[in-house]
Amino acid sequence: MAQCVQSVQEFIQDSFVPLVAALCSEEAERLTRKNNLGFSELVKPFCRLTSEVHMRDPNNQLHVIKNLKIAVNNIITHPPQQGAIRKLLNDVVSVSQPAEGLVANVITAGDYDLNISATTPWFESYRESFLQSMPASDHEFLNHYVACMLVVSSGEPEPVEQFLKLSQEQHRIQHSSEYAYPKWFIPNTLKYYVLLHDVSAGEEQRADSIYEEMKQRYGTQGCYLLKINSRGSNRGADEQIPDPWSQYLQKYSIQNQESYEDGPYTVISNKNADNLMSDGLDNDIKDGLSNNFKAHPLQLDHLGDTSCSFDGTDHIKTMTSLQESKKTSSGIPHGACLTLTDHDRIRQFIQEFTFRGLLPHIEKTIRQLNDQLISRKGLSRSLFSATKKWFSGSKVPEKSISELKNTSGLLYPPEAPELQIRKMADLCFLVQHYELAYNCYHTAKKDFLNDQAMLYAAGALEMAAVSAFLQPGAPRPYPAHYMDTAIQTYRDICKNMVLAERCVLLSAEILKSQSKYSDAAALLIRLTSEDSDLRSALLLEQAAHCFINMKSPMVRKFAFHMILAGHRFSKAGQKKHALRCYCQAMQVYKGKGWSLAEDHINFTIGRQSFTLRQLDNAVSAFRHILINDSKQPAAQQGAFLREYLYVYKNVTQLSPDSPLPQLPLPYINSSATRVFFGHDRRPAEGEKQAATHISLDQEYDCDSSQQWKELEEQVVAMVNKGILPSNFQPTQYCLNSYSDNSKFPLAVVEEPVTVEVAFRNPLKVPLLLTDLSLLWKFQPKDFSAKHNGETKELACGNDMIGAEVIAEFLINSEETKMARLKLFPHQTGELHILGVVYNLGTIQSTMMLDGIEPSIGLQAGKFVYNGMSVRGRQDLDIQGPRLNNTKEEKTSIKYGPDRRLDPIITEEMPLLEVFFINFPTGLLCGEIRKAYVEFVNVSKCPLTALKVVSKHPEFFTFGGNTAALTPLSPSASENCSAYKTVVTDSTSVCTALMSSASSVDFGVGTGSQPEVIHVPLPDSVLLPGASVQLPMWLHGPDEEGVHEINFLFYYESIKKHSKMCHRVLRHTAVICTSRSLNVRATVCRSNSFEDEGKGDNMLVFVDVENINTSEAGVKEFHVVQVSSSSKHWKLQKAVNLSENKDYKLANRERGKLCFKAVRCKNSGEKYIFADVVFGNEQIISSASPCADFFFRSLSSELKRTHTQSNIFQGAAKQSFDEAVRLIQRCSEVDLNIVVLWKAYVVEDNKQLILEGQHHVLLHTLGKEAFSFPQKQESPEMVLLKFFRPESTSVPTRPTPEQLSNLIKTSLHYPESFNHSFLQKSLCLVPVTLLLSNCSQADVDVIIDLRHKTTSPEALEIHGSFTWLGQTQYKLQLKSQEVHSLQLKACFVRTGVYNLGTPRVFAKLADQVTLFETSQQNSMPALIIINNI
Repeated sequence: MAQCVQSVQEFIQDSFVPLVAALCSEEAERLTRKNNLGFSELVKPFCRLTSEVHMRDPNNQLHVIKNLKIAVNNIITHPPQQGAIRKLLNDVVSVSQPAEGLVANVITAGDYDLNISATTPWFESYRESFLQSMPASDHEFLNHYVACMLVVSSGEPEPVEQFLKLSQEQHRIQHSSEYAYPKWFIPNTLKYYVLLHDVSAGEEQRADSIYEEMKQRYGTQGCYLLKINSRGSNRGADEQIPDPWSQYLQKYSIQNQESYEDGPYTVISNKNADNLMSDGLDNDIKDGLSNNFKAHPLQLDHLGDTSCSFDGTDHIKTMTSLQESKKTSSGIPHGACLTLTDHDRIRQFIQEFTFRGLLPHIEKTIRQLNDQLISRKGLSRSLFSATKKWFSGSKVPEKSISELKNTSGLLYPPEAPELQIRKMADLCFLVQHYELAYNCYHTAKKDFLNDQAMLYAAGALEMAAVSAFLQPGAPRPYPAHYMDTAIQTYRDICKNMVLAERCVLLSAEILKSQSKYSDAAALLIRLTSEDSDLRSALLLEQAAHCFINMKSPMVRKFAFHMILAGHRFSKAGQKKHALRCYCQAMQVYKGKGWSLAEDHINFTIGRQSFTLRQLDNAVSAFRHILINDSKQPAAQQGAFLREYLYVYKNVTQLSPDSPLPQLPLPYINSSATRVFFGHDRRPAEGEKQAATHISLDQEYDCDSSQQWKELEEQVVAMVNKGILPSNFQPTQYCLNSYSDNSKFPLAVVEEPVTVEVAFRNPLKVPLLLTDLSLLWKFQPKDFSAKHNGETKELACGNDMIGAEVIAEFLINSEETKMARLKLFPHQTGELHILGVVYNLGTIQSTMMLDGIEPSIGLQAGKFVYNGMSVRGRQDLDIQGPRLNNTKEEKTSIKYGPDRRLDPIITEEMPLLEVFFINFPTGLLCGEIRKAYVEFVNVSKCPLTALKVVSKHPEFFTFGGNTAALTPLSPSASENCSAYKTVVTDSTSVCTALMSSASSVDFGVGTGSQPEVIHVPLPDSVLLPGASVQLPMWLHGPDEEGVHEINFLFYYESIKKHSKMCHRVLRHTAVICTSRSLNVRATVCRSNSFEDEGKGDNMLVFVDVENINTSEAGVKEFHVVQVSSSSKHWKLQKAVNLSENKDYKLANRERGKLCFKAVRCKNSGEKYIFADVVFGNEQIISSASPCADFFFRSLSSELKRTHTQSNIFQGAAKQSFDEAVRLIQRCSEVDLNIVVLWKAYVVEDNKQLILEGQHHVLLHTLGKEAFSFPQKQESPEMVLLKFFRPESTSVPTRPTPEQLSNLIKTSLHYPESFNHSFLQKSLCLVPVTLLLSNCSQADVDVIIDLRHKTTSPEALEIHGSFTWLGQTQYKLQLKSQEVHSLQLKACFVRTGVYNLGTPRVFAKLADQVTLFETSQQNSMPALIIINNI
C-alpha cells in the first residue's frame, strides 16, 4: 500500500471515536450561522483534545487516554441510502487528484526507474469517508451516540423552557418506536446543556443569570455557557483571523466542478460532517426546532429507486441542502464574527465537556455494565479478572465456518448479556482501553460462536484483532486469522460487503505497518468483485503499491495490477484516475518488447485522455500505437487508425487556425528522398531514339556518376583554355543520398523540380493519402547580370511556384511506395522544400476474397472512402554525411549539410533535346555505319557552343571541318556506301593512289583534346524551337562484347549568366559488337636499292584472318582496299597480288598480303594517304569517315602508349641522350595501315553489304603490330622479395638491336658467272658493296672481310672463297649517305657461293663511349660459278 499521512494507530483511533449528538434551537442556530457555520461545524476543528485525559477502569486502575477525539453531529432520523453513499464516495475520489507539479517518488527496481506517486490521498479520503458514512447497526455500538448536547441561545425569551423542549424531543427520538434511527448507546443518554451567548449583541448579565439558574438545575458538570461572536458582523475584516474550518469543510465538498464537466453525468454532492451527515441549515423549522429529522442529506429525491447504480452512469439529484452547502463552502469565509479568544472558548468548551461530562459518564457506564455482567453471571469477581480464568482453561475448538449454519439473521434483545459484553468492549475501545476491550471482545466472540450468531461473531473477531494490535507493548501478536475469518463471514455468510470492506481496510493497514506487503496485497485482491468498480479499483491500486514496496519489488505485478485498477476506475467513471494508473503502468511495459500490452495501454490512455479533453495526450498515445512495429491483426490496426483519425479531427476542429499537425503515418524515409531537375524524358518515336539523359527510373551508379563528372570537367577545362574554373560545380540533375549535396543545387526557371518521396505503410491496412503535395518556402531574388549577382528582393505572389497535387495516393498494407511530386518555379530565387502536406485517411475495409486484399485491385479515383481523414504534414529532415576530415571531426560526431531540397532557381537557360535516327544496337568489330542525330532546342533561348565529349572518341564522328572532306548522303554513292568513293580504271590496280590530309581538319590537332568534339551546327547557333539533323558515322569497337559508350553534350546560352554557365545532356549508347577480322602487320627493310641515293624502301606484310563466328550471318569478307597513312612513308604497290584481283576470306580463312613502302618527300605536318585498291572503287581514305576514325584511333593509341611508357630523366649527359635518341630513331617506323573491307550478310533472305576498316599502327622494324589491343598475360606468382632500390638512376643505353640498324648493306653482283678454269685456275668476280647510313648523324663504319664461315654445315652447302685486296676498310658516312665499295671475290672451282660474309661494324662518329656494333647481316647473297 502507498504511504499514508497518519500512522496506523492514529488512523484506527480516528476511525472509531465517541459520537455526540447536537440538538439546537432555532435562535442558537441563527447565532452560529453568522459565521456561515452550523453548531456541529463550529466546534469541529476543536474536537481533538490537546492534553491527556485520565479515567479509572472497573478495577479502579488509572487509565491514560492520549490524543482523544470526539465527533459532534446533528441528529438525523433517517439512515442514508446506500446508492447515495456510493455516489458521494465516488465524488470524494473524483475531487482528490495528485497535486500539480508534485515531485513523484522515483523507485529503482532492477532495470526500471519508475516515477510513482508515493501517497494516494484519494484512497485516504475514500477510506475516511467510507468509515464515517457507515450506518449504525445493531450488532455493534461503535457508531452509536453516547451523549447529546442541547444548545439554546441566551437571547431567547425563555431559555430554560427551550432546554426542556429540546430534552423532551431527544427523549422522544431515542425511546419512541416512531424513530429507529439514530442509534443510542445506552437508554440513559448523557444530556449536556449549552447556553450560547452572542457577545456582540446579547446582554452578558442576562446570560450569566441564566447560566446560574442552569447550574442549579442541571449541576455544574452538566451545563456550560459558551460565549461567541465577539466581533460584530458589520466590522471590516481588518485583522486576519485563521480559518480552521476550511480544511474540514472543503475536504468533503465538491469544488472543482470544471474537472467533471466532461464526465458522463453532472455531479452535485457534498459531505460536510465526519459522519457525512449534513447540518440541514436550510430545512424548514418545525416546533421551534431547526431540524427536519425525517430528511437525511444523503436522501435521494426518488426514494423508491434504491437499487440504482451510482458508480458513474446515472444522473444524480441531491437535496437542496447539499447544493446550498456546496455554495456555502466554495470560497465564503467562515468564522467571520469569531476572534481568537472565541476560538479558545470553543476549545475550552470541548475540553470541559469531555473532562466533566463525557468521560465520567463513560467511566460510570463501564462500571455499571461490568457490575451487571458480574451479577448476571453470578460471578464473585469482576469480568476483568474472570476472563483470565476463562482464557487459561481448556479451550473449546472453534468450529470452521463451513460447519456453521447461516444464522446471520439471529437477533439478540437489547438487554442480552452477550450484547452488554459487546457494549462494554466498544466503550473500552472508544476510550483506548484496548486490553479490557480485547478481553471483552474475546468473551463475546465465544458466546456468539456458541449461539452461531455469525454477524455478531464476525464483528467481535474484527474488533478483537484490532484491539490486540493496538495494545501497548504488543503482549500478543496480531491475530490475522481473526480478520480473515471475519472477512469471510461478512462476505460469504452475511453478504455484507460494507463490513467486509472495513475489515480489509483495517487489516491491510495493520499488515502494511508490519511490512507484510504480500499478505496485504492478497487481502486487498480478495475483496475485488463486480458489485463495486470503485472499491475494486482502489483496492487493486493499493495492492499494486504493496507489490512495488516489497523488499524485492515485484515490478511486473505492480504494473499488471495498476492496469486492472485503471480498468476498474474507468468502469467507475473515474477517468482521471484510470488515465493515471495506465500511465504509471506504461513505465514498466514501455520498450520491453511487450508490444501488444503496450498497444492496449496506449489505446486506453488515448481514449481516456480524449474523454478528459486532453487531446494532445490522446494524439500522442494513438501516435505511439501507429508508429511502433505493430503485431496487431489488421482489423485491430484499422480500429486504432480510425480512433486516431477521429481524435485528430477533433483536435483540428478545436483549433482550426493552428499550424498543420505532424502526422505519424505513413513513414517517410527522408534519406531516400530524390530530387530531379528538369522535364521528364520523351519516349522514342519510331526510328527516333531520344537521348537516355537521366531520370528517376535509373538506379544510381557511383562509377558511372564519376565518369560523367570527369567528362564534364574535361569539356569545361577545354572551353576555359585548359583550366577548370574555381567555382565549377558539376551538373547534377538527380540528387540522392549518394550524390554530393553539400552545395545548393541549381534549377532553371519554368522547368519542373520533381521530388520523389519514399513512403512506407507499416500497418496491415491500406492508407489513402489525398490532396498530396509539397510544402515549400520561396524567397524571390534577381540573379541577372545587370545587378552583378546582387540579390534583389521581389514582391512575393501566389503565382511564383506552381505545385502539383496528387488527388489520391493509395499505399497498400506494409508497402513501400514512391510518390513523385512536382513544383514549377515561375521566378528566380531561393526555394526551400520543407515537407509534404496531405489528408491521411483509410479506405473502407471490405471482406477478403480468396485471400486477396480487394483494395489492391482498385484503380485510382475508385476508392471507397470512409470519410474520416485529417489534414497534416510531415517534414523532410535529411541528415547530411558525417564529417571525417579534420581531427576535431574525427573525434566528435558532426554532420555536414544536405542541401538537395534547397535549390536556387536561376534565369532561363536553353534546353537541348537529342534524337538518334537509325542508330544501331549491334555492329561488327571495325564496322562503319552511318546514322543521323537530330538536335532540337525546346526552350525560349538560343543555344551555342555545342560540343560532345566521350571517353571513346574513336567510336563516332560528325565528319571533317570542311564540306569537301565530308561525303554527301548515302544515296549519292554506288553501293550506298558510308565512304566517299571514286571509280578507278583497271590500269591502276597495283599501284597506290595518293592523297593528303591534315589532322587539324578532323579535330585532332595538337592543341585540343581529341575526346572533345565540336558539333558543326549551322552558324554555330540553334535558335528556340529549331532543329537540325547531322550525319554521324559510327565505328564498331575492335573488341567484341557489349560496350557502353557515354556521350556528354555540352552547350551554352548566348547570354552569360552568373549562376549557370552551361548545361549538359547525357546519352549512353549500348553497342554489342561481334568478331570480324583480325589484322596483323610487320615491316622490314628491303635490301634492294632501286633508286640509288633516293633513300630507303621497306616491305610491309599484312596478315588478315576471318575470325567471325557465323552468328552474325556473315557469308564472307572482301578486302577491298589497303591504305597507308604516314608523314614519312607511303605504300607504293602490292607485291604478291594474285591475278584475279579479288581478295575474299570465308569463315576461318587467313590471307597474307605484301606491300612495298617507300619514303615520301617531306610533307610537313600533313599525312600522306596511299590507297592500294583491290576492286573497281577507290575509297578516298583521306576523307570522312575513313580519315576521321584513323586519326581518332591514332590519337587514342598515342595516348595509351604515352601513359604506359616510362620517361627516364637520367643523370647522363645531354649529348649522350641525343645520341641514344638518334640511334633509337633508326629502328622506328611511323607507318599506319588501314584495311578496308566489305562483308556480305544474309538477313531475312536479303543480302546486305556491311563495310568497315581496321587500323594497324607500325612503330618498330620487325615488331608485329595488331589491329586490336592484346590482352596482357598475368605474370606468374613469384616470391616477394624485399630490397632497397638503388638511388642512382642508370642512364638509358640503346639496345644491341637498335645499334645494329644504323647501316643498311647491299651486295651487287652477277647472279651467275662463267669462267674457264682450264685456261685460268683463279676466277675473279667484281662485287659492289653498297652502304647506306640510315641515321640522321655521322657514322664511323668498319668493314671486315676476314670473316670466315666456320660451321661445317655452311661449308657443305656453300663453298669457300677468298676476298682479294684490302681486308679492312674504315669509312665515315654522313647522314643518309650511300657509299659504294668495289670488292673482288676469288673462286678456285665451280659451285654456289654465299657472298654475304663481310662484317660491318658501326658507331656514331662523336661518341667515344659506344663500341662499334655489328650491323644486321643481309640476306644470303648466292652466286653460281660455272665452268666453260
